[in-house]
Amino acid sequence: MARVEQVRSVVSQIQDPELGQSLGDLRMVQDVKADGNRLIVTIELPTPAYPQPGRLDEAVRQKVTPLLDADQTVEVAFRPVVRGRDAGGRVGLKIHNIIAVGSGKGGVGKSTVAAAIACGLHSMGCRVGLMDADVYGPSIPHMMGASGRPGATEIEDGQGNKFVRMEPIDVSGLKLISMGFFIEQGQSVVWRGPMLHKALTQFLKDTAWGELDYLIIDLPPGTGDVSLTLSQLVGLAGAVVVCTPQQVALLDAIKAVDMYQKVNVPILGFVENMSGEIFGRGGARKVAEELKVPFLGEIPMHGCIREYCDRGQMLQMLTEENPALEPLKAVCRSVAMQVVRELVKSPSGPTLEIL
Repeated sequence: MARVEQVRSVVSQIQDPELGQSLGDLRMVQDVKADGNRLIVTIELPTPAYPQPGRLDEAVRQKVTPLLDADQTVEVAFRPVVRGRDAGGRVGLKIHNIIAVGSGKGGVGKSTVAAAIACGLHSMGCRVGLMDADVYGPSIPHMMGASGRPGATEIEDGQGNKFVRMEPIDVSGLKLISMGFFIEQGQSVVWRGPMLHKALTQFLKDTAWGELDYLIIDLPPGTGDVSLTLSQLVGLAGAVVVCTPQQVALLDAIKAVDMYQKVNVPILGFVENMSGEIFGRGGARKVAEELKVPFLGEIPMHGCIREYCDRGQMLQMLTEENPALEPLKAVCRSVAMQVVRELVKSPSGPTLEIL
């Protein structure tokens, strides 16, 4: 009978194919136990979006099988647990990872990508919130097919203190907040910077988000007040920069990278949107390589994306078969894994701290 301690030691030395470190160093070996003639190895994945876990299954079997007796078998089980730095802790939120989705200019499909990332991670089993910080042009409610006005709920902090919080709009378990829920259709928002700062602070601090694995924030175009406000309020897990392949869009995306670097926000990477014949292809990948930041994937220009957005069916687009499904899900997995990589390389805390 193979010894459990021996098997654990061998499994702990296996290199994770995505993160390039041993499973032991990454604290991904959750349990090794014997059940009759079965030896069960449980691996803790750092996100439900972990790509191709079958590679880990094969690696474990290759290392463990030579240690087994003739009548023994090995089973590999996976348990995904989203890891993060408790990014919302500064303002009393139980959110493991807050991800900003921005761009240097408008018209590149930033809101579409933000909503797709939120819906994709939700479809993979994560607890997700989506905050529309584009106060002047809120489009998330329409894309998500959501309407109504957020209610209010009373929350107690465990020390007898009670607070009133906004209840986010729920769309099949995905939580939304947007200025679009507070204004009439077609009504404009005419605010100066201080009002904008106050609204964003309320969206973050005064919303009953509950416990989330990811909060995706759709930023307005450019490099102004909103990005600065977020970097001051919360510890962002990182920023996704959305751009189209043509040069004029890439120049503005480079400015967005510079802004995030100045406020010490990790760059998770570039997403090339609307890739194809009209705008070209590969421009974002090239710039990402030049700037030495990750490239998270490209989203082809498919008419079905517009159709799903116009119908308010973003969630369905990430669950139903369509030409854009696989490219979108690949971007979602890349974003989630890049958040994990930032945790691994960060010197500010323990490797892959579970919160």
